[in-house]
Amino acid sequence: MACVLEAPLRMSVLSEVTASSRHYVDRLFDPDPQKVLQGVIDMKNAVIGNNKQKANLIVLGAVPRLLYLLQQETSSTELKTECAVVLGSLAMGTENNVKSLLDCHIIPALLQGLLSPDLKFIEACLRCLRTIFTSPVTPEELLYTDATVIPHLMALLSRSRYTQEYICQIFSHCCKVQMQALKCFAVLAFENPQVSMTLVNVMVDGELLPQIFVKMLQRDKPIEMQLTSAKCLTYMCRAGAIHTDDTCIILKTLPCLARMCSKERLLEERVDGAETLAYLIEADIELQRIASITDHLIAMLADYFKYPSSVSAITDIKRLDHDLKHAHELRQAAFKLYAALGANDEDIRKKIIETENMMDRIVNGLSESSIKVRLAAVRCLHSLSRSVQQLRTSFQDHAVWKPLMKVLQNAPDEILVVASSTLCNLLLEFSPSKEPILESGAIELLCSLTQSDNLALRVNGVWALMNMAFQAEQKIKADILRGLSTEQLFQLLSDSDVNVLMKTLGLLRNLLSTRPHIDQIISTHGKQIMQAVTLILEGEHNVEVKEQTLCILANIADGTTAKELIMTNDDILQKIKYYMSHSNAKLQLAAMFCVSNLIWNEEEGSQDRQDKLRDIGIVDILHKLSQSSDPNLCDKAKTALQQYLA
Repeated sequence: MACVLEAPLRMSVLSEVTASSRHYVDRLFDPDPQKVLQGVIDMKNAVIGNNKQKANLIVLGAVPRLLYLLQQETSSTELKTECAVVLGSLAMGTENNVKSLLDCHIIPALLQGLLSPDLKFIEACLRCLRTIFTSPVTPEELLYTDATVIPHLMALLSRSRYTQEYICQIFSHCCKVQMQALKCFAVLAFENPQVSMTLVNVMVDGELLPQIFVKMLQRDKPIEMQLTSAKCLTYMCRAGAIHTDDTCIILKTLPCLARMCSKERLLEERVDGAETLAYLIEADIELQRIASITDHLIAMLADYFKYPSSVSAITDIKRLDHDLKHAHELRQAAFKLYAALGANDEDIRKKIIETENMMDRIVNGLSESSIKVRLAAVRCLHSLSRSVQQLRTSFQDHAVWKPLMKVLQNAPDEILVVASSTLCNLLLEFSPSKEPILESGAIELLCSLTQSDNLALRVNGVWALMNMAFQAEQKIKADILRGLSTEQLFQLLSDSDVNVLMKTLGLLRNLLSTRPHIDQIISTHGKQIMQAVTLILEGEHNVEVKEQTLCILANIADGTTAKELIMTNDDILQKIKYYMSHSNAKLQLAAMFCVSNLIWNEEEGSQDRQDKLRDIGIVDILHKLSQSSDPNLCDKAKTALQQYLA
């Protein structure tokens, strides 16, 4: 920023300039810094409310000297602050005063002052800048000749109540700056709770900033202003600074964004409107419901797929080029908004899928050359795949699993994460897609995902295998175990992430279901599984992890030959006993399932197992638990004791 050097005093002193006015200026040149400071303070008191005195001092050349002192590194912060206060006071006089200040290049000097670490000095500079910029004689361009100024002002916003007030008054002064400021507000508020909480409480001329944004949403305002204000309110809402049920969101922001999606708007505006609306509603079911019935939005978005129009119908080559350029952006925006709309509500999903050619459009989107469109299409598919009804009907009719499996080959992680989440849903037991997905080599693909460095991909890989193993036939379970390898299975069981661990335990539990399967798997992997179970039960894990692990033991105890692996492992038996007396009822109950399966009367060798468990004190614990105030524990203990009486 420009640095203004001291200018010589003007010699043309007007007749009305008094000796006292000259005295104030002369003191600014005193070699004693303390006397200079006192001179500036006295000048400040002399000019308050006295326009004649202000004019005199300007004529006598006070302004260049004040600016010189303000910019001198040797000046104390107190002196600089007092100089800024006096300059602000001079600016509050007539328009001629402001012109004189502008002629002396006051704005670069004050902007330079904003780089100071001292808040009081910054506030004094901002107060003076506010007075100058709100004057009709100040060209607004002076604020944005330097590209660093606006971002720096935005950064100062949260420093104090005064910095907020002065900066917002500067911004709200003129439309061009308003748009720049609005854009900066939008950038700063995005995913930034701290800035958003600051902005929501800013007052400008007695009005809160969000109220000013709402006024800018009105239809008579320029479209760019409406859209950018809607973004500001959207980002503040998503950052938690404005509640989702606030009328400024439901009655103003959401309808404004829906309006931007209509055919009447430019393609760029339709893209912006749909993407912002998707972001606004994606985490709130109520906003999704309101948006779905606003302006026939679901049907309106279908038009986004109709660009470019057929070439023969377009004589204007520029128009065709423009449409082609924006066609993929429109499709991406539509998929994003459909994904957000259908995130939670079954009826909305049904409406989306019933929109003309919707499933075909998603299938086509999955194989588009644009990675952004592919990602948005997968997101849309993922959102709709949460519907049990659609998994059984539309998804099957259009065989969406085929393009989805194709997407999963060599895609970037960003797409892989969403695509593998979708695959998890397609592998649920009621999904007709489960069978063909298995036949297309999904096990190998999912096993490879479990080895990824990307946490989300590891979770999804195991999750999908868990869904695949649920009530599966023996061959599929064997294929999963073969594909994973014992080594990888135990790598997952020692994963530092609790989600990976829980899903891996869920996978093991599903693999170890139905007796022939349990006995078969334990005969080949028993030793390693028991080793993992022991480590988890001894480790520092939460209740859910330990409960799931005890349930795996209960499944093993339900096997015919697998039981013996527990009965011959005294360490495991002691752990079951320990968890029966644990302070957490969930863990006690899970441990009792193990005991019940081991002592069940109708099974071969039950008498020997009962005797062994009696010898280690299990029956004594069962008697205690039969008196428990917890009805589940009490019933389970009584049922187990009956096996001893039968």
